[in-house]
Amino acid sequence: MANFLAVDTSGNHLAVVAVKDGTEYVTYIENCAMKHAVSLMPAVDETLEKAGLQLSECDFFAAVVGAGSFTGIRIGISAVKGFALAFSKPTLPITSFDVAAYNGIDTQDKKALCLIDALHDCYYACGYDKGEICLAPAYLTEEEVLALEKDGYALLGGENLPIASKAKVYAVDPVKGLLAAAKSLSKQGKFGELTALYVRKSSAEINAEGKA
Repeated sequence: MANFLAVDTSGNHLAVVAVKDGTEYVTYIENCAMKHAVSLMPAVDETLEKAGLQLSECDFFAAVVGAGSFTGIRIGISAVKGFALAFSKPTLPITSFDVAAYNGIDTQDKKALCLIDALHDCYYACGYDKGEICLAPAYLTEEEVLALEKDGYALLGGENLPIASKAKVYAVDPVKGLLAAAKSLSKQGKFGELTALYVRKSSAEINAEGKA
């Protein structure tokens, strides 16, 4: 069983998980929006202390690379890249969609559409069928999401998605999903560079292009 540390700074919450000799240790802060920069390292230290785990004992390091908060994603990636570089260990990129898809939620064998709130009644979405991506990450309107639900997709998401007032949304546990995704993806050997997944350009980039 691999020892590892994984962090998720992509949303309003902060999740840090560690596994040592098969035992799981967690630090979770529910409301951490705009505070990831000051909260991440104390949460990492707290989790490692709970686990009795040194960074040098980790076999790999993982970070959620998006979609989600532009700033939060960069903070998590930077920290984990630093750990991996310092100890010459591999990195494991995990998407926010993986976190939702690997929750093990019973959706009656339907395909799963994993959702991240993109605000203004729009969503970042990615479809999975039996653990494999069947619909590439996309920026969808509420109407497009509802159409996919009618086509047989089960909607998975967290943090009180607005669309839950119009459709059944299976609630995601971000800690359970992060742990499950890290274990499964590492066993599949899906290690690689930690590159931010931006499904849609930032408002600043869009505005800059408009002025060009």
